Amino acid sequence: MDINQFAVYQLKNGPETRQMRFRSYEKLQQSGIQVRYEYYREVYLGKMQRQDTPENIRERLQKKIPKSFDGHSLSVSDVLVLNREGEITAYYVEKEGFTVIAGFIRIGSSGALLTFETTNFHIEGKAGSWLVLDTLIIDGREFFLMEHMEYGRNAAYVILDAEGKIVAEDNRNGFDENAKQQIREYLHPPKPVQKPEEKPPLENWQKYMENGEYLRSSEISEEQNYNMIDGRRNNMPPKKTRTSVLVKLHQKQAEIAKRSGKEVPQMAVAEDMERRRKSVSYTHLTLPTNSLV
Repeated sequence: MDINQFAVYQLKNGPETRQMRFRSYEKLQQSGIQVRYEYYREVYLGKMQRQDTPENIRERLQKKIPKSFDGHSLSVSDVLVLNREGEITAYYVEKEGFTVIAGFIRIGSSGALLTFETTNFHIEGKAGSWLVLDTLIIDGREFFLMEHMEYGRNAAYVILDAEGKIVAEDNRNGFDENAKQQIREYLHPPKPVQKPEEKPPLENWQKYMENGEYLRSSEISEEQNYNMIDGRRNNMPPKKTRTSVLVKLHQKQAEIAKRSGKEVPQMAVAEDMERRRKSVSYTHLTLPTNSLV
């Protein structure tokens, strides 16, 4: 998903957000206060480059506030949400730097089994109970990093989708680049290479019927065996054309004449043949002497 944009969220005005305003994320955690999306409103949505970071976006906003920015200047307790090609990450703005927060942006689903607060979850094929340690949104879908409740970081993490299906196992580094690649492959599996459909071998009579050529009778007499009957007379070697004796004689005379340096006696041979032909013709046409008087 080729989307690169960011959004700035600031606390709504109200008694429920009074204790959160301009306080560090650590102080909120110590007070048991969670940073929830419903406490905030979006004050700006802008485009970003793929290589942009929260730090350089913050610098740009501090230098010049866009006209469509509907809030105060970026400050502590604001949330900066980056959507980098479908991968969404939320950053809590600190006095210096940022703190990545999980579960700020939620993707609602009627079939979702997991939320950021899920604990005591049983993964199919895995022993023990699990809790959600972190979340990540990629291409509009939310994924959950699960930690074993008994063994904690001593056991490998498991990544699940919102329906509880296993996306990646044996994870040791959370949502690192390798885990993100596994999630993208889960979302967009490679298409299987379709092999050309293989037709079953045909019987001889089927070959004849398939090509529709009326050559079977001639094939039976000409092909080397019945396995070669396929409607095409192409399995026999070409028939040899017989060369006449007279032609061979002429060729031999030409070779002898060429070696001896003499002219080829073509005319003499032709005249002799013509005389012989006429002599035979006259013999057959001559009437007997004792014909009718």
